[in-house]
Amino acid sequence: MSTMNISLPDSLKAFVDEQVGERGYGTSSEYVRELIRRDQERQQLRGLLLQGAASAPAAGVDEAYYEGLRKRVQKPAKRRAKA
Repeated sequence: MSTMNISLPDSLKAFVDEQVGERGYGTSSEYVRELIRRDQERQQLRGLLLQGAASAPAAGVDEAYYEGLRKRVQKPAKRRAKA
């Protein structure tokens, strides 16, 4: 694992310390790593959304489409009820 040092204004340092205490992080490093992971996930989701927006339209959605979804969702519930 690599080490990175950052400088923060006192107000941000106080905020980080508060979050570490309130949210159960062991260290400020754990908190910052979590923030970075969330940002990576957000960027990945944004990329996927942009890909979807740029892609060609799919087939139209009608009542038959929704009925198929309902059947797919209800099948597992029926199997659990029989077990």
